[in-house]
Amino acid sequence: MAASSASSKISLKLLVDKKAQKVLFAEANKEFVDFLFQILSLPVGTVIKLLKKYSMVGSLGNLYNSIENMSDTYMQSKSSKDFILNPKIANYVAHVPLLIPNDHILMVRKFYGCYQHLYIADDPNAICPSCKTRMNTEASYVAEAGAAKVTAEGGGFVKEAVSYMVMDDLEVKPMSTISSITMLNKLNVKEIGDLEEKVVSLEMKEGLMLLKASFECKNVLTTVFLA
Repeated sequence: MAASSASSKISLKLLVDKKAQKVLFAEANKEFVDFLFQILSLPVGTVIKLLKKYSMVGSLGNLYNSIENMSDTYMQSKSSKDFILNPKIANYVAHVPLLIPNDHILMVRKFYGCYQHLYIADDPNAICPSCKTRMNTEASYVAEAGAAKVTAEGGGFVKEAVSYMVMDDLEVKPMSTISSITMLNKLNVKEIGDLEEKVVSLEMKEGLMLLKASFECKNVLTTVFLA
């Protein structure tokens, strides 16, 4: 499987049961597994905003719309409304393929202080409680040795040297010849001739479809790539 930085495209190799029209599992490398694991770090507000175009059902969608439609008159501040509707989280893991629009890319959080006192704020216009000056001096973040090591090794969540088996319900495990044979036996596959290898592409559209399907069903890969 390969990813293109220019097109944000990931290729994925599926093993399909032609007779049942079902994905048994996918052979995936680092890029796709990193993408799946990244989903778990997305704030709920970001997930709902991403899925609104797909008519996301449920009460959380209604809650999001209520906040979006509420006049700023009733909010403590415009920034508090934006904090809920457009949450950002620190992207401590570099080079993770986020198949989402650019305006949702997670930014590294910045902190500010004053020269004289040990107060920290995330707003450069905040006022120091002691000297009453503006806390607009950006503080430098020093990562722990482990975080620096991860970045040096290429970032992401999993290692690149091995392939991974991703089940239809998104269960992920390291892949090997033995594990593949074991899984075929577990899935009660009797006719190898009924199986077909299919290579598919995962871009922004499929990434959002996969995100939506992961909330709705257990046969996620089948729903996204065979429906």
